[in-house]
Amino acid sequence: MNTSAEGVGALAWADADQVRLMEEKCILVDEKDQVIGSATKKECHLNSSIRNGMLHQGKLLLQQRSDKKITFPSHWTNTCCSHPVYYVDPTDTEKKVGIPDDWELEKEGNMGVLRAAQRKLWHELGIVSADVPLDKFNFITRIHYKSLDGSADGIWGEHEIDYILFITANTTVVPRENEVSDYRYVTKEELQELMATSEEKGLKITPWFKLIVENFIYKWWDAWLAGRIEDHFDRDSIHKLIKE
Repeated sequence: MNTSAEGVGALAWADADQVRLMEEKCILVDEKDQVIGSATKKECHLNSSIRNGMLHQGKLLLQQRSDKKITFPSHWTNTCCSHPVYYVDPTDTEKKVGIPDDWELEKEGNMGVLRAAQRKLWHELGIVSADVPLDKFNFITRIHYKSLDGSADGIWGEHEIDYILFITANTTVVPRENEVSDYRYVTKEELQELMATSEEKGLKITPWFKLIVENFIYKWWDAWLAGRIEDHFDRDSIHKLIKE
């Protein structure tokens, strides 16, 4: 959590010894009381920490696409979804400078795809690259997907091969207004309820996320939590999820 400087002003009035005690390291646990790390008492009690990630072990981060998006505006979907680009614009990256044009074209180790994921997590959700290192991403498989009705005017659609990546991260989410209008962390059971009741609640779900949920996500989720996600690596396949 990048909160070390946050809350300093709020403690200006406090007793010096109490301020010192706020630097004690607390034990972070998940909802089953399993130890997952540590953080200072100050970090644990900041509202920003509570809102943005602590005690979210085992949950999936979902985002609602902004109503300003050209394709699938206001739809709920997976954490982040985008495309590796042929030429990277450094102004669209966290570092701003020193990024080669062909940064996301590298195929070795799917490095271009991983760099694109890291870039868009920052661009859409404000997640810094240090919190999502490239070597912590897990490439699971690929899907071939198509939708011809991706916008309000019916002009736009999608036809693409998607790489599915998993990563576990303790991070701060700072959504960009023109990319993401809302976000939430969900358990597997909460996702099941969301998918089952989305229509009656008037919630829109992106078609690619529906396909991933219907075909894969729950078995991946169980394997991920059990530490056996590698059992589901299917990197040579391209699963055709197109209804002709």
